[in-house]
Amino acid sequence: TLQWETLGKQFVEYEQVAPFLIPEDQQKRLLEFLPLFLKAWEKSAGVIVFPNIQLLASEVSKLLTKEIKRNLNGKPAEEARLALEQLLQQKGEAGDGHLLLKSVYLLSQTDLRTMWNIIGSGLPAALMQCLYLFFTVPLKKTSDDTETSEDDAQTQEMLVKIMLNMYKEEQGVEELLAADKLQSLIIATASLWDQCSHSWKVPTGRVLRTISKAQTKNSIVYLQAVDCIKIAVQNLFTLADALPACDVCEAASIVLCFVKDSYPVSSALLTEFENNDGYQLLLKILLRCEGLQQNEGDPYLDEILDMLTCLTTCGKTELKVSGNIVHPQLPHFDFERTQSSGMTVKNLQPFQVLQSIFQRSNDQHLCGRILSAIGTIWAWDRVNFFLLEWTLQPINQFTDIIHFKPHPVQIQFFRLVESIVLDLSYVPHEILKKVQYLIKENIVPFCTLTALQCLLSMTQKDLLFSDIFRDSGLLGLLLALLRKEAKILRKSAGTHLPGLKEGTEKELNAVMLKMVAALTTRSVRNTVVLKDYGMVPYIKIFLDDECYRSATLSILEQLSVINYEEYMSIIIGALCSSTQWELHLKLDLLKSLLRILESPKSHSAFRTCSGFNGLLSLLSDMEGALQDPPSGQWTAVGQNCILELVFYTLQGVAAALHLDPVNSNFFRRNGLFEKMAEDLGSLGCFWTQGERQIPVSLEKKRTFAEFLDAAFCSSEPFPVWLKNCIWILNFLDRMVKGTLHQESYFMERKPETGEESRDEQEAPQPQEEHPTLFAVVNDNYDVSFYCRLERRDCTIVHPGAVCVMVRLLPKLYKEGHAQLSQEIQCALVDHIQSLVKSEKSRQVMCESGLLSTIITSCQDAFCNDSHPLHLPLTRVFEKLASQAIEPHVLR
Repeated sequence: TLQWETLGKQFVEYEQVAPFLIPEDQQKRLLEFLPLFLKAWEKSAGVIVFPNIQLLASEVSKLLTKEIKRNLNGKPAEEARLALEQLLQQKGEAGDGHLLLKSVYLLSQTDLRTMWNIIGSGLPAALMQCLYLFFTVPLKKTSDDTETSEDDAQTQEMLVKIMLNMYKEEQGVEELLAADKLQSLIIATASLWDQCSHSWKVPTGRVLRTISKAQTKNSIVYLQAVDCIKIAVQNLFTLADALPACDVCEAASIVLCFVKDSYPVSSALLTEFENNDGYQLLLKILLRCEGLQQNEGDPYLDEILDMLTCLTTCGKTELKVSGNIVHPQLPHFDFERTQSSGMTVKNLQPFQVLQSIFQRSNDQHLCGRILSAIGTIWAWDRVNFFLLEWTLQPINQFTDIIHFKPHPVQIQFFRLVESIVLDLSYVPHEILKKVQYLIKENIVPFCTLTALQCLLSMTQKDLLFSDIFRDSGLLGLLLALLRKEAKILRKSAGTHLPGLKEGTEKELNAVMLKMVAALTTRSVRNTVVLKDYGMVPYIKIFLDDECYRSATLSILEQLSVINYEEYMSIIIGALCSSTQWELHLKLDLLKSLLRILESPKSHSAFRTCSGFNGLLSLLSDMEGALQDPPSGQWTAVGQNCILELVFYTLQGVAAALHLDPVNSNFFRRNGLFEKMAEDLGSLGCFWTQGERQIPVSLEKKRTFAEFLDAAFCSSEPFPVWLKNCIWILNFLDRMVKGTLHQESYFMERKPETGEESRDEQEAPQPQEEHPTLFAVVNDNYDVSFYCRLERRDCTIVHPGAVCVMVRLLPKLYKEGHAQLSQEIQCALVDHIQSLVKSEKSRQVMCESGLLSTIITSCQDAFCNDSHPLHLPLTRVFEKLASQAIEPHVLR
């Protein structure tokens, strides 16, 4: 602070004596003061505390201006350029110019009033003359260039920063009009770009862009009066043939900045640009940008495209178009109520340039930027889509040529088409017809695939498209194509024929199926069309391939709406005909079946189509699958996958029995609970040996709920066979209570399209256990839930499932685990006893035949009073016998 106070006093003294000094002495005193000023600035970390800073800025700027003019006066261009460099770069005693430049550089960064004093000194015009010379007159290289390059860069940066600070103010631009160097520099960039100083190209572009943003009415009149834009355009036409595309873009972008930025003030420069074939120039330049390497010239190319996009809104009058809205349209679309934001298209000429580039170029970057520009214009105002499409029809015309474009451009284009529906809520019928024709012709499979994915997204948005695409013939086209592919698949029958589709074409088949699934969803009429086309036998052929299966099942599920029997016949038939190793096919079929069984109307069809026998046959096919350790070909199949199949099979049975007395009676009357017990007992985790079980004394006794907790929620080691047994008993217990069909224990598989189906393999390959495939949903397993049930009465929905548990009771045994086996047996008997506490539950269980099941299945334990299970089984029997009214039941 003391140093600034001292400097302030020194400058006041300078002010007082300056009027009485000759100019040379004034300059000397000022130059002696400036090093002290700079030193103080450096010590105070750039903070200036100087009361007379505006006057100092004015004095220093005037002196710098005077020195620049003195060094330029009467010299040829090259000599003047050399003199300027020596003035501004030289340091030491002879470096007065550099001292002045650095001082102005610091002062120009203080405040606006100080900047106005700098501008009023005449410095803007002087520095513009310097910039013109630096840009247009490249110096010949010398051996000392490498040593001075750092000083050059520092001087250049200070010079450019001063100009940027001055020219961003309108007052600074107005000061330039007194000289002729502004228009000269603009024209020079358009004519001497290949001959100019390379190190000054970018700085010159920065300065001119800053001036462009601060244009005034006077500056525009000045540029128009000297035909600046006209001459620049003519020169750029010449450059466009001679220079690399990226260089022409850089030069043209500077000229175009003046055209675009001047429009809010005056349309004069835009009119001059248009009248001198400016748009033809841009079209020529941009088409030359085809094949540029990535990032080569991109900033300037993108800048030109952005400015062209902005110019579409530069017009005096609103475009008036009257389009014919084709119906049907989405319910919430109303063109008459579409509000304009003011950013509407008023100038079609720049858009025609964008449109022509897309039509004539196949360059990925160029075409992609055009599509992005169109999306931007639509985003400015919803009306712009209609203004453009009802005049120039860009999207309509692009659809005819999109298959020639690179794949990323095709993807981007169809996303744009999709946004017409998703964002504008408008159905472009004419465009959709052309997209449909593109799909029909299938010239480029990838393009066809992308187009169909676009229509699929629309169809999933609103049910209206189900009617539109049926009436347009798309549904019939897809069905005919799928029939053809199904015939090829049927002929192949697991072999690899040359006609089989792979890669993109296979994915196209998958999307066609998804599209048909979407068209039939909630559309009975479309489902009837599919059936009338005789497509059902062909659609079910796609079930065998995993990448087609999800969509195929969706189509068949829609078929169930009009004919449950046909759906059940197909699904049950596919389950029964699937090979022993097609586990994932079976799982997918079962999950589909469960979705349909949610409707009670489907239960009768399930029964009449032998659904129960079909599901139980799945259990029969898995004989020995859960052995520990696995044996035979089952070693290649994860046990989690097997257990998942058991769960969904039992879930299907439970769903078909739920609240359906006819099915429940059928299942019981035909001895299917006994069949279920037999099939479950043969899975391999239950004991099937004929030897008698040797009773042991139990050291500890746990409840069934505690066994569940120990097996799945604790770190206690449990043998795999016992875990599998407890899981199956858990499934059966949930069936008893009528909740099994609502449970979810397994994470969904999501097969990738195009991936080789695991079901297509002739024999299963070894695979690791995937813990994510089989995951307990903790919300569905609650030990306290079981404990509460064992303390109170429970409603028995399916008593036959209790009989299954009793039949499996003696098989809960494994040699070498006698203690653990007997403990789980006791826990299960106690759990069964908790199920028959009430009189109502005992009566239900008697009617289900539990008494005879206990006697026949547990004869050894029931008739041997020394067996640990004898007493608990007797208690269960006595409770049930009290409800047995007819004597023959007791006998």
